[in-house]
Amino acid sequence: MLHAGCHDNYRSNSDKENTMNFDKELDVRGLNCPLPILRTKKSLVDMTPGQVLRIIATDPGAVIDFQVFADQTGNELLASSETAGEFMFYMKKK
Repeated sequence: MLHAGCHDNYRSNSDKENTMNFDKELDVRGLNCPLPILRTKKSLVDMTPGQVLRIIATDPGAVIDFQVFADQTGNELLASSETAGEFMFYMKKK
């Protein structure tokens, strides 16, 4: 489907999450792929175009998975970061 596969060899950091606004939050900590992507897809269905979803995950593979998910779906990955083993993503619905 749209799942990118499980990867754990890429990390991207951004300081944007400290000031970025979001409309909805999704906590997928403790879940491994493909569940973070599947739950994100489900959450985005209920959102309107332009709204921002903040996702908190602990699966290192989510970094590349969310980049590929954004590329494949047209949703925009605005920022991603990692702090103390937690990954934060900001996804803007297309």
